[in-house]
Amino acid sequence: MKVLANDGIAPSGKEALEKAGFTVITEKVEQDNLESAINEEEYEVLLVRSATKVRKELIDACPSLKMIGRGGVGMDNIDVDYGRSKGLEVFNTPASSSQSVAELVMAHLFGAVRFLHQANRNMPSKGNTDFKALKKSYGKGTELRGKTLGIYGFGRIGQALAEYALGCGMNVLAFDMLDGPFELNLQIADQTVKLSVPKTNLDQMIQESDFISLHVPAVGKALIGKEEISKMKDGAILINAARGGVIDEAALLEALNNGKLAHAALDVFENEPNPQSAILEHERISLSPHIGAATAEAQDRIGHELADTIIDFYK
Repeated sequence: MKVLANDGIAPSGKEALEKAGFTVITEKVEQDNLESAINEEEYEVLLVRSATKVRKELIDACPSLKMIGRGGVGMDNIDVDYGRSKGLEVFNTPASSSQSVAELVMAHLFGAVRFLHQANRNMPSKGNTDFKALKKSYGKGTELRGKTLGIYGFGRIGQALAEYALGCGMNVLAFDMLDGPFELNLQIADQTVKLSVPKTNLDQMIQESDFISLHVPAVGKALIGKEEISKMKDGAILINAARGGVIDEAALLEALNNGKLAHAALDVFENEPNPQSAILEHERISLSPHIGAATAEAQDRIGHELADTIIDFYK
């Protein structure tokens, strides 16, 4: 029973699989060579993250495959329905990275309201010559407490973000395709505080939020474009740690340039892994290179969840 973890797997997950009798290969196979590698070694399980694509052509060409696993939440790089229609077990790890993604969003939020992204760019070159000017430029920050965070997509990640935001004293507006209200359990020290967050409609969430964070799957079109941005508060801040393309980047740049939006925070991009220069160089955009789930804790949980699913399948 051979497993190809083409985009890697945490050591704990690899160890669990090997202990259960699986052979686990973690050497990266380039996309163009993937078909031949799977067939030559007769891999039964293919594990990927976002770098490797598993389309129907690959599925058809690799009859040894029994399972395709995605270490993470979104599976837009896998033809999920087609794989399942061919009898393959196609799965992901939806619960493992929620905390890490939520914390990254909060980091972007804290940085945005205190201009840390701009200060960190300019202090090395101007800190010893224009210190007072920089202090004046970045000395008009705001607090998160008391502000309203709109969360577009209230699944596991959206709910984890809501828990952090509520713990910071923010108000939360939740929009999701599923019906609310949503019951949350906030862990504060050694206590659990139960809160109910009602579902709001999309227009209300867009119009009343000071910050909007997206946590939705890729749907083949932008969910936030020029029309949606026009309804937002003047000076609102937009965050995307979901998937590139769910925000229209041209509309985003226009809104930042004309002052409609104060800031954007992006962990994902339309043309990943080659984001456009206008996005990367914009002074009102804070950036991270798709690292939402890239923490030691999340990767360890993902490894365990992948291993458990594979072991249970073969049992």
